[in-house]
Amino acid sequence: MLEVGTTVPDFCLSNQDEEEICLRDIKGRWIVLYFYPKDNTPGCTTEACDFTAALPDFEGLDAIVLGISPDSPEKHRKFIEKKELKITLLADEDKELCNLFGVWQLKKFMGKEYMGVVRSTFIIDPDGKIAAVWSKVRVKGHVDAVKEKLEELQD
Repeated sequence: MLEVGTTVPDFCLSNQDEEEICLRDIKGRWIVLYFYPKDNTPGCTTEACDFTAALPDFEGLDAIVLGISPDSPEKHRKFIEKKELKITLLADEDKELCNLFGVWQLKKFMGKEYMGVVRSTFIIDPDGKIAAVWSKVRVKGHVDAVKEKLEELQD
């Protein structure tokens, strides 16, 4: 998994509207990049709704919030419409960014092993370096913790 201090390599992914979002175009701002397993699942829905509710706070801190999963832009669009989300979701269908950040890992559930996204969040500073990392995120209270850390980093 990428660590604090690492420079994030440039990447481009399609959002829910199939528009390409590239790091080079959003660098210079704080970026909250959160990886989650799948649209429309309980934990992922709660996390997306929590980030949406807190979006004005993040915007007040000059931060952009991007959610990333292996789901398609179409699935993201339906998820956003169904849950009235205000955040941008990026489609990493080939799991290239998930692998780059080290969040595509072997997981275990009910005795079965499979590859999947380990829920993780990264704060990227305006210079494009990782400023904070959360791995194996528990959704409850997570968005507040990210917001507090961002405020602390900006002081």
